[in-house]
Amino acid sequence: MLNTEPTGAQNLQIGELFADMPLTGRHWKSGFAIFFSFVIESWEMMIITLIGGMIGSDFKLTSAQIGSLMGSIYLGMIPGCLIWGKLTDKIGRKKTMMWSVGLYGILSLISAFSSSYEMLWWLRFASGLGLGGLMVASFPYFEELLPVKSRGRATVYLASGWPIGYLIAIGLTYALRPLGWHWILAISSLAGLWAFVIKAMVPESPYWAAGNGQQQVAKDAIQYLAKDQVRVDLSTAKLVVDNVRQGSFLEVFKSKLSRATWLQLIINFCFSWGYWALSTWMPELLMKKGLSAPAGYGFMALSALFMFPGYIVSSWLTGRYGRKKIMIIFVALAAIAGFGFAQSANMTEMYVWNFALSFFSLGAWGVWDTWVGELYPTEVRGVGYSVGATSQRVANAIAPMVIGAMLTHNSSFTGTVSFITAFLVATVIATFFLKETEGEILH
Repeated sequence: MLNTEPTGAQNLQIGELFADMPLTGRHWKSGFAIFFSFVIESWEMMIITLIGGMIGSDFKLTSAQIGSLMGSIYLGMIPGCLIWGKLTDKIGRKKTMMWSVGLYGILSLISAFSSSYEMLWWLRFASGLGLGGLMVASFPYFEELLPVKSRGRATVYLASGWPIGYLIAIGLTYALRPLGWHWILAISSLAGLWAFVIKAMVPESPYWAAGNGQQQVAKDAIQYLAKDQVRVDLSTAKLVVDNVRQGSFLEVFKSKLSRATWLQLIINFCFSWGYWALSTWMPELLMKKGLSAPAGYGFMALSALFMFPGYIVSSWLTGRYGRKKIMIIFVALAAIAGFGFAQSANMTEMYVWNFALSFFSLGAWGVWDTWVGELYPTEVRGVGYSVGATSQRVANAIAPMVIGAMLTHNSSFTGTVSFITAFLVATVIATFFLKETEGEILH
């Protein structure tokens, strides 16, 4: 039961209602719809990486051109994240996710009919514009539906959608490989239909609704999520959130929030580079070690399976010990595993080190995706998250091109992987200076 009982008409900080809210089946129902949205994001971000070799053979591309194509969706997500970040604070979390996934599905389907490298590149760029809303809204939206005591652990589980999407992309590529990359992209684009599931299963964020004068929408959402177990006469209370300039990019760089903003920009860039530069070129790097394409897919699929226990362990630990300690420990261990992977002398060592890298890096990502949204008040949470997501996408766009150029110039496996892993070390250093948020209500 919710035990806060205001007397008479008064302002009530909406976060206080979530301090003692029970975790109900309706949270899980809403969580599933948002969870699979993140699965779709992972799936669609990985698919072009997995079929890059097929496209390269079809259009006679160099490694640098394939890397550029891999990065095109992320270049599109850079303005996409900024645009949708503003919109998610303006039109709401729910509409942002619905329109984003729907628009992405349409653009992705059109890209399946590309007849040239240039056409495909620009359509994947446009697809990134559409997908940006899913990127910036998913985690803040889910956090704004959860009780305080469950927020950290449950949001980390949301991040576990990444390996599921990863595995779907691998399975789809393997099964449809004989049909060609056009069919793989076309079938992947059907994920855009998930917009209708979001519409049916998820209430609007009560934080956002309260901050935008939609009191009844906010109260209905709270009653729904708590299964009417609210001992507050909501009819006499006005629900409020922190009063800041809604959706203002300048707001997150002001003195009160600037430290967190600059630090999360650095962490997002370095952490994303340290993970994505390796993921995008893993098939090519594995070929340097003598693995065929099918064997490389198997290696990547097994690595993805080790992401799940990483999420489970980090979810339990962050609820017990907070965000900061677990993030630092997991990223530091991921860096050690990355350098071990770079120095691998045989397949056994490659498997062991890469499994450790998958376990710790993705466990850390679950904690990080939870942490970022907690750094900002409701009215700029979307913008704050989008700024960080944009920093990630800058890294995602540049990394494949840089690594592609290195491979074109015959960079060694050890040198390439060590260069990538150095960014994880920078991530650890920056994390030391960020504030803890475990157990705090959202404002």
